[in-house]
Amino acid sequence: MFSPYYHWARSRGQGLANPEEHCCINVALYSPGARRWAMTERGARHVERDERHFRVGPSEVRWEGNALVIDLDEWSPLPVPRRVRGSIRVQADRFFGFQTPLDRAGAHRWGPLAPSARIAVSLTAPDLHWQGEAYLDSNEGDEPIDRPFHEWDWSRATLADGSTAVIYDVRERTLPEQQGEAPEALTERLIALRFRTDGDIEPFKPGVRRSLPRGLWGVGRSIRSDEGAQPAQIHRTLEDTPFYMRSMVQQRLLGEDVIAMHETLYLPRLRSGLVRLMLPWRMPRLR
Repeated sequence: MFSPYYHWARSRGQGLANPEEHCCINVALYSPGARRWAMTERGARHVERDERHFRVGPSEVRWEGNALVIDLDEWSPLPVPRRVRGSIRVQADRFFGFQTPLDRAGAHRWGPLAPSARIAVSLTAPDLHWQGEAYLDSNEGDEPIDRPFHEWDWSRATLADGSTAVIYDVRERTLPEQQGEAPEALTERLIALRFRTDGDIEPFKPGVRRSLPRGLWGVGRSIRSDEGAQPAQIHRTLEDTPFYMRSMVQQRLLGEDVIAMHETLYLPRLRSGLVRLMLPWRMPRLR
């Protein structure tokens, strides 16, 4: 999704390049004293997959019945190399077959596979064991993500009845070949859906978009909350990078006080040559 190596392969005139030459399993741990970030890209000779499993190097994602099992054996490169090893199990009572386009052309699609799931984490490096709520979704695209989009804010919150509210607040670029307009023109797309535990999917009105404090790299972020509610507050910032932020946000949504997982993706920064040169420090590659 953010691979600079994939971008450079395309820039060298290799067409779309081979996606299997640019695969990785990303792990981010935010526990105090056990923070890890692993995102090693590997080439096609390290990849093996069929309808039940997907292996990238020493790590694997596989289905065991209706449970998704992730076996990890990775290295976190910064600030010093540290191991990330263990197993994660995600299980849900109900899976959704829902999918919707994120852009006007339908080249990018999103769908929650299990918006309300359970997770069991058992790691040996670091020594970390816990169980709790989980969320599992899917994003797919027919072109690089930085082509159609300018930015988006995404959030997901668990409600009192166990249902999950998801908001995609997208600003899409209007490219000259699409509309005959200037590239800087933006089109907004708002997706706000509640996924109930009985399988029903309901759209809702999430209120107006309000700004949140900028990150250390100056990336703006925003979120939509109930009309008339107190402004949302940052509970904790988990990732703060030149083009991507992940936070926990306290807000009022659908009449409830919730802590939402929130992400901002700012694509003009990802398109920057300098940022692409910085990415290999966090995203090494093995051919």
